[in-house]
Amino acid sequence: MYARSTTIMAQPDRIDDGIALVNDELMSMMTDIDGCMGLSLLVDRSSGRCIAASSWESEEAMRASEEQLKPVRQRLIETLGGDGHEVQEWEIAILHRDHESPAGACARVTWARPPAGQLDAAVDAFKTNVLPLLENQTGFCSASMLINREAGMLCGTVSFDSMATVEGNREFSAEQRAKMTERMGTEFVDVIECELAVHHLRVPELV
Repeated sequence: MYARSTTIMAQPDRIDDGIALVNDELMSMMTDIDGCMGLSLLVDRSSGRCIAASSWESEEAMRASEEQLKPVRQRLIETLGGDGHEVQEWEIAILHRDHESPAGACARVTWARPPAGQLDAAVDAFKTNVLPLLENQTGFCSASMLINREAGMLCGTVSFDSMATVEGNREFSAEQRAKMTERMGTEFVDVIECELAVHHLRVPELV
């Protein structure tokens, strides 16, 4: 399974328009493209950062969709009043759900760079050491880990029932990042907490 993410710096007062567009129009447009499994949208209203992610049955389907996707992406950028965007392609290494995310769900997204050659080892460490602990955190819904081998990057997303439960495990999350740095030398590049405004990636369990 693969994913393509598009990060857009939106005007905060246009974010609700973008969410409505995804739900009302873009979702059906995307899922009509061969190989597309679904779509999600994360929004950080304080900064305006929005991350739209599409899931794909294969790398070939994802790459073949690029021309069809361009007008969809442009429509979202214009609706959000976007100031620039970044597109990245990922391999989905882990997707684990405890339960479906409810309305009002939020997420913590973490970008990290393990030492060279240690991407797969970092994924295994997350699966073995961190995922079982996450399952015991209040409000835990799901966790995913994406890999960009060319960039040597990981992107982990952990969703919870509400922003209150995200805030409630900040200390736990910081402790886990510190342990990964100590054990493997992983560099953590960025961490954000955001709304899981649209959550229809439809990726099967991958652990």
